Amino acid sequence: MDFLEELKWRGMLHDLTPGVEEALQKGKCVGYIGFDPTAPSLTIGNYVQIMLLTLFQKSGHQPIVLMGGATGRIGDPSGKDEERQLKTYDELDHNLKYQQALMGKFLDFEQGDNKAILANNYDFYKDMNALDFLRDVGKSIPVGYMMGKESVKRRIEKGLSFTEFSYQLIQGYDFQCLYKKYDCKIQMGGSDQWGNITTGSEYIRKNLQGKAFAITTPLLTKADGSKFGKREFMD
Repeated sequence: MDFLEELKWRGMLHDLTPGVEEALQKGKCVGYIGFDPTAPSLTIGNYVQIMLLTLFQKSGHQPIVLMGGATGRIGDPSGKDEERQLKTYDELDHNLKYQQALMGKFLDFEQGDNKAILANNYDFYKDMNALDFLRDVGKSIPVGYMMGKESVKRRIEKGLSFTEFSYQLIQGYDFQCLYKKYDCKIQMGGSDQWGNITTGSEYIRKNLQGKAFAITTPLLTKADGSKFGKREFMD
């Protein structure tokens, strides 16, 4: 059973972009999922994504775990009805350390030509100043494109800071960086990440003239239909 067939069989496939089937059939692919260190522990919702990477690796493909050392400093508006409370840098570093240790229990980072890769998106931005960010990252995507994303439209009337509005720019640029460094062509995540993931595909198409793809899983929700995230779990 190949990767997509496995996901369909398990009820874990929500959506995908055209062309991803052909890319997976050509041989080993590199794909990633990002995890923001907003808590030291991981929830059952995170486990769905870790399982996705595990199945990806067992199918012969190479997974990347991208720790959100940068995105965790901002906050993702996807699936949220209000602005997130920002963590201190010390809290985020503490959480990141614990999450990294947990990843090693599920993925093989040591052996094989498809051993998992651990990366931190803070490394993409730590030497970038505000002007570089606006020129190199912000210039690539029109505001109208960003406004069309469901995660933005749901929040714009209730209140959305520029900080959270810019999240999809950073996640999109993450994909571009991983594409350039590791030839990573697939980004995966929960269905609420579709807009952020396709922003990354657009970066790669526009800036690198490349093709990149998205795969999403159904979102794990609570009984009332709201997202089951780390903050709700901690509460």
